[in-house]
This record gives sequence, structure tokens and C-alpha cells, in this order.
Amino acid sequence: MERGTEGHSDGKDVGASKFNHKSTDKRRNEDSLSNSGESAKDEILEDVLAAVGVRAAETMKRAVSALWTRRAVHHGCSFCTTSTSSSAEAAAAAASLEKWDGRFRLHKPRGQHLLTNPRVLDAIARRAALQPGDAVLEVGPGTGSLTARLLASPVSRVATVEIDPRMVEAVTARAAALGLAEKLTVITGDAVEVEFPPFDVCVANIPYGISSPLIAKLLFGPYRFRTATLLLQKEFARRLVAAPGNREYNRLAANVRLVADVRLLMDVSKRDFVPMPRVDSSVVEIRPRAAVPGVDLGEWLAFTRVCFGQKNKTLGAIFKQKRMVMGLFGRSQRAVVREGNFNGVSLDVLDDDTSNEDINVKDDASVGFSEEELGSFKERIAGALESAELAGNRPSKLSNEELLRLLRLFNERGVRFQ
Repeated sequence: MERGTEGHSDGKDVGASKFNHKSTDKRRNEDSLSNSGESAKDEILEDVLAAVGVRAAETMKRAVSALWTRRAVHHGCSFCTTSTSSSAEAAAAAASLEKWDGRFRLHKPRGQHLLTNPRVLDAIARRAALQPGDAVLEVGPGTGSLTARLLASPVSRVATVEIDPRMVEAVTARAAALGLAEKLTVITGDAVEVEFPPFDVCVANIPYGISSPLIAKLLFGPYRFRTATLLLQKEFARRLVAAPGNREYNRLAANVRLVADVRLLMDVSKRDFVPMPRVDSSVVEIRPRAAVPGVDLGEWLAFTRVCFGQKNKTLGAIFKQKRMVMGLFGRSQRAVVREGNFNGVSLDVLDDDTSNEDINVKDDASVGFSEEELGSFKERIAGALESAELAGNRPSKLSNEELLRLLRLFNERGVRFQ
């Protein structure tokens, strides 16, 4: 009995010894792989620091750490114990990379709100519908969270426009950390004023203060592109995509719809930004139309400014006001038709918050005219409204086709708006 017990005990000892040897060998292999991974990580860090300098050391450490984690996941995580823990580490590293570390002060009055939610950033890059070989224009890259995703896509190049030198340094360093600096061009300056390089796709997180001027520059400037994916203040985005008949329909929507199709893609919570803004945001897609109505753009923009200055009044009520008639008469007397000339378009043309009180008093009150001339001009206005059968309609209820027809009837009768 004792031998049997002793023999059994010896067997357990032998098995345990074999198991211990295997465990030791496994730990040695794991330590070797881990050390190999750390060594490679250090080599990447040294190369990056040599490229960008010591000033960006801390930034690069964070970027390389996240880069190495993603690379390890991509290659099977040879130095990690399980695939589950690897995925968790990769997700944590990505979140850490996007998190704002407060390295410099962000100016809320300038609209400096950084988008830090990785899932939202991924969604925007995906919704941009990038294609191989595309040239991308990014306005307002911030510290480069979205820029990194654009650079990692199969596009040929990315040009960013940034006015803040601190952001320029941050996005440049980030591209270098990812080994994608050769695909990036950084333009330092005001996006409303600088000249954009040719591009196929525009992606932008736009400060509210320049939303309207920037959209006007994209759509009414000399640029030809496939699509623009823009992150805008939610209220502005709702106005931009509003349709005729909607209570939010306005001059902004009417002007953009003349030359482009617009649709809402997604909403973004204000909690996804640092510092947190007071309102939520939305992502919209703008696709320029291949065919644009044959209308003088300056005339159209001036016409919609008059109509939507009092959009809740009927057209008949708007155009029978004496001040309005006098203002239009003076403009028509001095009208210079500039068909096809986009150079005279002001970058505030899309704004719809100007009332007609502001646009017809300073304009033309000094132009001499007789009562007979003024009466005849008023009859021409009434005749155009009668022919269009739109005198009893409000501008916010009309489609662009109806507004274009009315504008042509006005112009045929010598009524000009610019």
C-alpha cells in the first residue's frame, strides 16, 4: 500500500516537474517576445524623436505607444497574452491618444473645440467617402485627430488649413509620428482668406463664426470638388438642410440649394468636445450639382436677400412697400449685369439674418426720379408678381424653381436687385 502510494506520489512529482519546465519555457518565450516588442518600440521612438526634435518628446511617446499597440493587434499581438486583452489595450491606447492633454490653452471664443470621441472621428472619416488617389482639404485640423485618419486612408495627399501656430505644430508632429508626413501639407492662415489648393473632397470641423463664409467660398468660388463633409453647429446645420415649407427654411438653404445638394449625416453631442461647447453639433454632406441654373449669381443672391429679409410676409406685401420700391428703382437705374462673374460675390452672401430695413435705405435714396417714373416702376413689379401668381405666397413656402421664375419675370421688366 505504501509503495503504491509512493509510486503515485512519484508520478505526480514527475508530472509537476514537466509542467513546471513547460511553464518556465513559456514565460521565457513571452518575456523574449515582450522584450523584443519593447526594443522595437524604443527604436521607433528614437527615429521619431530624431525627426521632430526633443520639444515634442512627450507627444511622440503617447503617439508611438498607441501606434505600437495598433501594430501589435494588426500582426496578431505576439507579445500579448490573449486577444481579448490586446483589443482592450488597443482601444484604451486609441482613446488615450484622442484625449486632450491640456498641453496649451484652447480659446473658446475662437471656436477651438477639439473633437475627442474616437468613434465619432472614425464615423466622419468613413462618411467622407474617400477614394484612392483623392486630394483632401481639411479645414481646422486642430491637433490632428481627424487628420491622422485621413492620412491613413488610401488618399494621395491631405492639405490642412490652420490659423493657430500651436495647432500647426501639433498636427505636423502627429503626422511625423505616424510616418505619414510626406502625405501632409499644412497651410498656415485664415481659411476664409487663403487660397485653397485643388481638392476632390473637403472635410472640416468649422468654427461657427466662419461657417457661412466658408461654405460660400467653397460653393461660389472657383473650386471644383466632389463632396464636402462638414461638422457644424447643430442649429446652423438644421437651417442649412431645411426644405421649402419647413418653418426653418431660409435664405441660407435657398442659396446653397441653388448649386448643391445637402443632407444631414449624423448628430454629435457637445460632450464629445474639449472644451465642451454650449450646443450640440451635426455632420452634413454637401455635393455640388453638375448642372447649375442659368442665372446671374449676383442677381440671385441680391434677390433672395430682399425676399428672405421679411420671409414671413407675402411677396405682395414685401414689394409694395414704398421704401422697397424706391430702393429697387435706384438699383435698376444703375444696374450692371455681370453674367457668369463670380468674383463680385461677397463671402457673407449666405447669411439670412439681415432685414430689408438695412438694405434699401442707404441704397438709392439720393437717385432723382419723378412720381410718374416711380409709379410706372411699381406697376412693373406688380405685373411680375401677377404673372407668376405668387403675390400671396411667403418666400419660405416657395421652391427655388418658383423663385427663379419670379426673378426672371422681374428682370424681363427691368427690375434689378444688385
